[in-house]
Amino acid sequence: MPGILLISRHLPEEALTLARARAAVRLPAEDRRLDAHELGVQLRDADGLVCLLTDTIDEVLLAQAPRLRVVANVAVGYDNIDVNAATRRGIVVTNTPGVLTETTADFTWALLLATARRVAEADAFTRAGKFTEWGLMLLLGGDIHGKTLGILGLGRIGRAVTRRAQGFAMRVLYHDALRDPEAERHLGVIYCDRDTVLREADFVTLHVPLLPETHHYIDERALRLMKPTAYLVNAARGPVVHETALVRALREGWIAGAGLDVYEEEPRVHPDLLECPNAVLAPHIASASKETRLRMATMAVEDALAVLEGRRPAHPVNPAVLGG
Repeated sequence: MPGILLISRHLPEEALTLARARAAVRLPAEDRRLDAHELGVQLRDADGLVCLLTDTIDEVLLAQAPRLRVVANVAVGYDNIDVNAATRRGIVVTNTPGVLTETTADFTWALLLATARRVAEADAFTRAGKFTEWGLMLLLGGDIHGKTLGILGLGRIGRAVTRRAQGFAMRVLYHDALRDPEAERHLGVIYCDRDTVLREADFVTLHVPLLPETHHYIDERALRLMKPTAYLVNAARGPVVHETALVRALREGWIAGAGLDVYEEEPRVHPDLLECPNAVLAPHIASASKETRLRMATMAVEDALAVLEGRRPAHPVNPAVLGG
């Protein structure tokens, strides 16, 4: 066996079986988030860690793990990990890029459709026994087809969302730190500055990573630029949106609605958001298909095992640690 592999939370059985066949797996009995002390105790003699984005892997924690060689994050994002601290200690960090692109794009559209057509409100209305007769003006929402979609962040997921928009005959505007001429040619997207996207789009979907410069990327100013008939969808990272400003926008009609899968202080949801009927709220499940979560877990386990077995992992975040 190449060493002790701590898996911080329960994974699909196929991924656990793979890990157990090639390493001495340590798995907490309860499937819950370990606090910093518990995680530190578990890591004292561990050689590798497979963790989730809910685990905070900072310098204090890494200092308690002298044998640790790899941290494999079961997520595309890795803002829960102090990569610089890991790099200084020669610890490889890996993630799971690409695998959840299409699934997350599907769910972005689920939020967009549900928000525009008031699906959550309609479900609650029907379950409450309020549907007593058909009405011409009952729960009117907004059309999607033929409208303008604004994509903020044209990475893998942003492009996948754009491809789906073609089936709705939508005009697609985008903004990204880097312009993408190839996507403009093949997908027909139109590059604009961020403010133009916000002003002109009927639907704005967020696909930017969480970085210092994208914290509160959508703030009061940005929300006031949007049309009062427009909708905001965020399945990226919660702190990208200033939730207090969003609550005001929803309450005061700056925008028509919002679909959220992530939150600024997750898992806490801003209590005033819970009172906004024009917000569709999901518990961070954009990648939560059985197929995708299995692929994510397997990818992370494979990368962790590769490092423990002296091989190069397929998805290093800090490849300089590996040399060559």
